[in-house]
Amino acid sequence: MSLLNNLLGGTFDLLLLPFRSLPPMVGLVVVSALCSVGMLLGYRATSNQPAVEAVKRKIAAGLFEIRLYNDDIVAIFRAQGAILRDNLRYLGLNLVPMVFMMAPFVLIVAQLQFHYGYEGLEVDTPVLLQVTLAEGSTADVELDLPDGVRLDAPRVAMPTLPGAAWRLVPEAAGSYEIGIRVGDETLTKTLVADSRVTRRSPNRLAPGFLNQLIYPAEAPLPADSAAIAIELHYQERELSVLGFGMHWLIWFFILTMALAFAMKGWFGVTI
Repeated sequence: MSLLNNLLGGTFDLLLLPFRSLPPMVGLVVVSALCSVGMLLGYRATSNQPAVEAVKRKIAAGLFEIRLYNDDIVAIFRAQGAILRDNLRYLGLNLVPMVFMMAPFVLIVAQLQFHYGYEGLEVDTPVLLQVTLAEGSTADVELDLPDGVRLDAPRVAMPTLPGAAWRLVPEAAGSYEIGIRVGDETLTKTLVADSRVTRRSPNRLAPGFLNQLIYPAEAPLPADSAAIAIELHYQERELSVLGFGMHWLIWFFILTMALAFAMKGWFGVTI
């Protein structure tokens, strides 16, 4: 999983590089268009297109029958039953393409979350860094801060689990690597103070398939580490268009579906 995340991370870093200094929506539109093309090609390859076309014709015929025989209650109920049956058939025909496209979609969303899901840290604005240790661990935790990042307040002990938290302040824009000494081992955590569209990782977690699937932006912690989580509390971002703000994932879904329907004729796809 780590190898796949590294490959995907590098690919998305390169793909979004030309849009880094532009408004976030610009790059998201481009990615949505590419995903729409991939979705159409995948749907065409994995769906039974003749059967989809046939069942859509039956649904349309049923709707026309209701309009044509609107004074015949028996005919209306018969047409409604046929429409329901054909809709279930239509959903069944779409099940296979959905299964095939689910895994790529999840991986894409996981990568995009770290470019579009969090606001960049502002210079001279505090952010909380939290290190959580395994239950029962007594390892001491200390920070090694790079130039450009300062400690804003003394270390605070965790109230329920072993670990500690610090309030850090970036003094200049840039990408930094925080050193964290946990007993005899040294770990790192990235910190990005940059308003542009770039990769931001809020969590570095213990190894595990689900952890690496949801948080692929940084390598997992060593399996034998006393630390089980290192968290940097970025604020979540909301993308606004004409003053209307929504989570980026909603915009991504709307754009991808709208562009797919707009381009389906170009690829000869019936959805």
